[in-house]
Amino acid sequence: MSSELAIRARGLSKVYPVYAKPHHRLMQALDPRRGRHWHNEFHALQPLDLDIRRGETVGIVGRNGSGKSTLLQLVCGTLAPTTGSVEVAGRIAALLELGAGFNPDFTGRENAYLNGSVLGLSRGELDDCFDAIAAFADIGEFMDQPVKNYSSGMYVRLAFAVAINVNPDVLIVDEALSVGDEAFQRKCFARIERIREDGATVLFVSHAAGTVVELCDRAVLLDHGEMLGSGRPRGIIARYQKLLYAPADRAARVREEIRGHYASGAADEEADADAAPAIEAGGATGPVARHAAPARPGVARHERARWDPGMVPSSTVAYENLGASIVDPHIETPEGERVNVLVAGDEYVYSYDVEFTRTLARVRYGMMMRSTIGIDIGGCASAIPTEAIPVVERGTVIKARFRFRCILAPGVYFANAGVLASLGEGEEFVDRRIDAAMFRVMPQWGRLATGLVDMDVAPEAG
Repeated sequence: MSSELAIRARGLSKVYPVYAKPHHRLMQALDPRRGRHWHNEFHALQPLDLDIRRGETVGIVGRNGSGKSTLLQLVCGTLAPTTGSVEVAGRIAALLELGAGFNPDFTGRENAYLNGSVLGLSRGELDDCFDAIAAFADIGEFMDQPVKNYSSGMYVRLAFAVAINVNPDVLIVDEALSVGDEAFQRKCFARIERIREDGATVLFVSHAAGTVVELCDRAVLLDHGEMLGSGRPRGIIARYQKLLYAPADRAARVREEIRGHYASGAADEEADADAAPAIEAGGATGPVARHAAPARPGVARHERARWDPGMVPSSTVAYENLGASIVDPHIETPEGERVNVLVAGDEYVYSYDVEFTRTLARVRYGMMMRSTIGIDIGGCASAIPTEAIPVVERGTVIKARFRFRCILAPGVYFANAGVLASLGEGEEFVDRRIDAAMFRVMPQWGRLATGLVDMDVAPEAG
């Protein structure tokens, strides 16, 4: 393997036998040579070739069941390949199933030494880094208690602390680093960032588009165990999201388009897969200029908003209708074009109709945008309680419209809708929809802002 490569896979695959009945497994073992197969084959990972350079950060993306975790386990050596081979240069630290291999009757200290030796550390190296492991885990006197007495949070804290203090040449991280409280989670990610900055190769699975675009030098798209493509993160993420939200009757065609694009060796442009021609900051031309907001100096505009018919929320919750009904919640451009794939920095309108089936007093309506994990990001009400609409007659239709500038980080978000009115002595929801609409903010070329929202912070030289 070339000295420039950290990981080299050739023809790597994993196939599992699937038996319809338990005794078929025995029949296959007793009669392996007569050509009869007592099982079907499940191709968790189809043969692929993959090279990852030293110091490169590569994100693996794909739908659930696409083979992402299987690939990581093959690279780590915790799974044996069915065909092909994989070579890894240097020490690996893998954050897959945290705590795998821990002995519940051993103390935290003993398990730290045991797990560290499995990861390739000598006794002397473990002596040198044990204080750092204990400080990172921060479980106090429980370090000398059997881990069977640990809470689940303490267990994963110790496992993460051991794995992350190996100082690896190759760091492999599966999804789900949601261990411990927020402070500990931040400490975990900060440590991963430091390992990356020290020149280690990082290979990780993530469903967070913004994280892949921001951190990775390259991304790989898997689907149904097949590597559809490898290229620049923004191009891969754009195609992955197009596949993710494609209607069932179009998914196969989208897969073929993606496969064909990368098989042809076409350049993976920085823009979205359906991007319009670039529009330079300060001089918009062409169709995108209809609703393009000013970009930051030096940041090129490549995308335009569009409608993706496959992006339909499956988590919508409707409250009981008490005299009003929310109809057709959606996002549109100021000119009225319906969209759900948005460009950061542009203005949009969140809109829905409210149909009143009874006369109601003191009516207000509102909205809230939330992250995929349910964090309320921002919203608005139509009025304060003392300035609500005094009376709305039965049969009236009110069009609720909320104009906003999209200052969100790349990712998927949800919008709520609600209508309030006076019922009895207090104000109650007469209709409310949780996750009424779903939208996605495209990755933004040249984005300097970090976090969920862009506060328009301007860096200045000292």
